[in-house]
Amino acid sequence: MTTTSKAPRKPTATKTTRSQTAANMPATGVDTTPTPEAANAAPIVTNTLSPVVVGNELRKKELIELVVGRSGMKRKDVKPVVEAMLAVLGDAFAGQREMNLPPLGKFKVQRAQEKSDGRALVVKLRQKSAALNAAPDATPAADI
Repeated sequence: MTTTSKAPRKPTATKTTRSQTAANMPATGVDTTPTPEAANAAPIVTNTLSPVVVGNELRKKELIELVVGRSGMKRKDVKPVVEAMLAVLGDAFAGQREMNLPPLGKFKVQRAQEKSDGRALVVKLRQKSAALNAAPDATPAADI
């Protein structure tokens, strides 16, 4: 039987065994097995509720700027009010109080768990659909 040489194939993802992993580890103990490149994830549009991955996070600084833009007040006047409001909301969540804050919605702490670095709360937020439809656009004006 004769054998012909073929061009080398592209490596494919295969299951790595312990012996293969051990063979790829130098004396330093670092695994040098090549990892596949991450594929670019395409956005998916859904009509159902699902957990939200935090990526478009609203930070306190941006919140203050949005309140300044919406209220027309000066930043130096808005900042202490927003910070006081966040402190009051934090205290209410810590006390596991139910909050009804239209048009934001009704909050209820479902579960709380103590962690080494703080407390984890699972909070239920119910918003009325009429309030969502009537909410003004949250995008800042172009002239600000």
